[in-house]
Amino acid sequence: MEEKRYLVPARLHRVEQEIQRSRFITTVAPAPTVEEAKAFIARVREEFADANHNCWAYVVGPPGSTGMAGMSDDGEPHGTAGRPMLTALLHGSVGDVAVVVTRYFGGTLLGKGGLVRAYTGCVQQGLENLPTTERVRKARLRIELEYASVDGVRRMLATHEAEILSEEYAATVGYQLELPVTRLEAFQTALLDLTNGQVLLEVLDPEK
Repeated sequence: MEEKRYLVPARLHRVEQEIQRSRFITTVAPAPTVEEAKAFIARVREEFADANHNCWAYVVGPPGSTGMAGMSDDGEPHGTAGRPMLTALLHGSVGDVAVVVTRYFGGTLLGKGGLVRAYTGCVQQGLENLPTTERVRKARLRIELEYASVDGVRRMLATHEAEILSEEYAATVGYQLELPVTRLEAFQTALLDLTNGQVLLEVLDPEK
C-alpha cells in the first residue's frame, strides 16, 4: 500500500532577508487543500497590500507531487518567481505547503537570473527551520462484533494505532474507529483472525 505519512508545516512560519536593498519576506503555512492554500495567499496579499510583489506557490499532497500545485509571478518577469518557488517546494521534504514571498523593491534591479536565485533562496530559507509535524492519512470504519471478542479487539487497537470514536452496546457491540490508512489492511486481517470471521466491518471513509 502506498505510504501516506509525510511532513507538513506545523504552523505559519516567517523569515525575512534583504537582497541588494530589496526586502524579501517569506511566509510559509500549512495547505491541506487548494482552498486553504488560496485563502492563506489572499491573507498575506492583504497584509502586505503595499508591497511591490506577493509571489506565491503551493503544493497540496505529498512532497514532490504536482497533481495539485500552483504558482504566480505576481508582476515579476515571467518565470523568475513563481516557477523557481514551486521548484524549491517540490525539492523540499514537506507536503501540503504554501508559501508567499513578499518583495519591497529597494531600487536595485536584480535581473532575471538574480530574481530566480532570490526567490529560490527565499523558499529554501523558509523551509530550512520550518516547524513540521507528521501528516497521517486516516481511514474511518465501523465494526460490529460479539461481546466475547471485545477484550481482544481492545487489546489490538494500540498495535494498529486505532482510536475509538464511538461505541454502542446492544445485542452486539459496535465501534466506530479511526486509524492510519497504512494500517487498514493489516487491521482487517487481524480482526478477522481474532473473531474467526464473526465480525461486520464497513469502511466509512477510506482516505481523508
